[in-house]
Amino acid sequence: MRSNGSDEASLERSYQTLQPMDSATAGKILREAKQIFDQNSVTFFLRQGTCLGAIRENGFIAWDDDLDLGSVIGLHGFTENQMEPITTAFKRGGYYTKLENFQDYVSATMMKSNIRIDWMCYRIVDDNIIHYPGVPIAVHLVTRLKKIDFAGETFLVPNPPEDYLSAKYGPDWMTPKSSGYEKDILAKIPDHPTEQKQFISGEYSESSSIKVRILDIHGESVHGALVRIAGQGSKRTNKQGYAKFGLPEDNWYSLVINFDMHEEVLYQERLACGRTYVYRPDPSRTSGRFLVLSQE
Repeated sequence: MRSNGSDEASLERSYQTLQPMDSATAGKILREAKQIFDQNSVTFFLRQGTCLGAIRENGFIAWDDDLDLGSVIGLHGFTENQMEPITTAFKRGGYYTKLENFQDYVSATMMKSNIRIDWMCYRIVDDNIIHYPGVPIAVHLVTRLKKIDFAGETFLVPNPPEDYLSAKYGPDWMTPKSSGYEKDILAKIPDHPTEQKQFISGEYSESSSIKVRILDIHGESVHGALVRIAGQGSKRTNKQGYAKFGLPEDNWYSLVINFDMHEEVLYQERLACGRTYVYRPDPSRTSGRFLVLSQE
């Protein structure tokens, strides 16, 4: 059966291919989303790439692959209890929906017409909300939201949006970058290794750890490679090429792999506790790859 772009297969394909959105369809879907949120009295704002395009270009970024929306639990009258009714309303509108609960946020993903909506409902953590892949954003930037005209409608954005975009993307956010921006973002993320916290509390176990094995272009194990998982710290690989990390939960993570003269940022990788992953470099490409790690 041919997919209509509104099912689980379409969602998974959107992660695997990261195809740029059709701007006309994206605008239509964004306006539909606003109507659903408004009908359910839920405040949301444009975030990350969608906010960046709206402020910098008054349009969608040409290579953007999704719509990024946000709400904050405990602000603007929004509670977690409102998430189920919202996702139900999207289902009635013909969307495929997926709801996942994580440590710092609840994630709702909606898919229709091959357009993915990532609606993040943030928890406030030490006066911040935590943006992927671990960037702390001061909550005051999303407390009094700003109205802008965009895509044929009025939307809310963090306020001031320039400060928000600088906090997320760095001071050079006005310069368009289809790739390379990932390193700027990762440099802003503090590391708080889960493994260290769990050792201190006595909660550390094999079931909450992962291993990453680094191979070179010849398929040989790399001893001494530096592996960083953003927010979780850095480790050197052992003689067999493995680095071991403790993780707080199964989730998406960003990694940086360094050995010899080689460096690659893996900006979006799905990691599950208790698993072992293998990294294989592509000699023709050292940036812009997603879902690179395979399970051993």
